[in-house]
Amino acid sequence: MQPIGTHAFFLIESPLMTLGKVYLIGAGPGDIELLTLKAVRVLGLADVVLLDDLANPAILQFARPEAEIVRVGKRGGCQSTSQDFILSEMLERARSGQCVARVKGGDPMIFGRAGEEMQALQAAGIAVEIINGISAGMAGPASIGMPLTHRDHAHGVTFVTGHTLADDEPDWRVLAQSGMTLVIYMGMRKLADICEQLLSAGLAADTPAAIIQHATLPAQRQLLSQLGALPIAAEAAGLGSPAIVVIGAVAALSALPQSMETLQKEEA
Repeated sequence: MQPIGTHAFFLIESPLMTLGKVYLIGAGPGDIELLTLKAVRVLGLADVVLLDDLANPAILQFARPEAEIVRVGKRGGCQSTSQDFILSEMLERARSGQCVARVKGGDPMIFGRAGEEMQALQAAGIAVEIINGISAGMAGPASIGMPLTHRDHAHGVTFVTGHTLADDEPDWRVLAQSGMTLVIYMGMRKLADICEQLLSAGLAADTPAAIIQHATLPAQRQLLSQLGALPIAAEAAGLGSPAIVVIGAVAALSALPQSMETLQKEEA
């Protein structure tokens, strides 16, 4: 009891006064064996799991049996749970003292909206922690033996999205002239336009290019081609989202048994 003048008050601690914590977890590209040990541990602590549509639901085996599972699909070009709803859920749950696992496909800090979610949570006084995951932009190429950098071919790599909030375009001219490997997320819907802009910006039509769909999952499919032929080849192969597009000399270094030249003959 602490006196204040002639009065006194008691500080009574209540569980309702203790805020919870939000973990923004990267679930990796799909293969459950690529989930990090830290992600497994934190999933076992969570009271509620907000599961993204692109995260492999098999990871729920690591959640507590009594944990509440809320599926919050986020996929470009499809009906999705609104970002406002997801943020509201995280805030409400954390304010009630719950441990919240917001599980995203890939890495939450690479086109996963973790930056804006983190800012909103911190502004509300909610503790938040990032748990990295392996991004599909790295795992997809690696799954077919394709390096993203190589001393003889590419001294850097640029990760870029083909789909933006305001539907504005990346500066494809600058990217084409950078000499770096381009790894394009969410680019399938605008693939023909992207390839046309890169060609107009000076990239050669025979620049090696690749598409990896459903990276690291049993349903994974991939296509090796060239920039000028990529849209037609992708359509012929029936490839769509979710997929990673890789453009640059390193795309010719894939360890796939079928060579790029052989694939091109079949397309012709």
